[in-house]
Amino acid sequence: MSVIKHKDQRVGVFIDVPNLYHSAKNLYHAKVNFKEVLKTAIAGRHLIRALAYSIRTESGEEQAFVDALTKAGIEVKLKDLQIFPGGMKKGDWDVGVAVDAIKMGPKLDAIVLVTGDGDFVPLVEFLKVNFGCQVEVIGFGRSTSGHLKEATDDFIDLGENNKKYLI
Repeated sequence: MSVIKHKDQRVGVFIDVPNLYHSAKNLYHAKVNFKEVLKTAIAGRHLIRALAYSIRTESGEEQAFVDALTKAGIEVKLKDLQIFPGGMKKGDWDVGVAVDAIKMGPKLDAIVLVTGDGDFVPLVEFLKVNFGCQVEVIGFGRSTSGHLKEATDDFIDLGENNKKYLI
């Protein structure tokens, strides 16, 4: 997969924080350097908007993380963690990411999804067919859906240079 990335492309970056957080934690026992991930996503192009989707904790411990992302130029969207009877927890942003990407798609030339979640395959296909967007995915190759890798125009494996992308 080789795509052309030029400085005049308008880029939107959509970061699935829980997906990257859990992949980095489980695969490498580390945290993600989102500032470096954003630089790679932009690739010298014209950034229109970078959004990170994360979960609000009861204790508010995410505030330092939110501040760091904001300082790096990433807008953060938070939602409460859902706790179901029986103790199951869910903090899923898939629909929010999809709706935002669809709303912004007509204003963008390239959309970068920072995730490994195969649930985004229909979104990738929709953005390519309906808006003509170049859709790129950045994630950890070992935990990224094969179907997502196949659907995208370009896939960057953070695991190939984990010293750069992990803290």
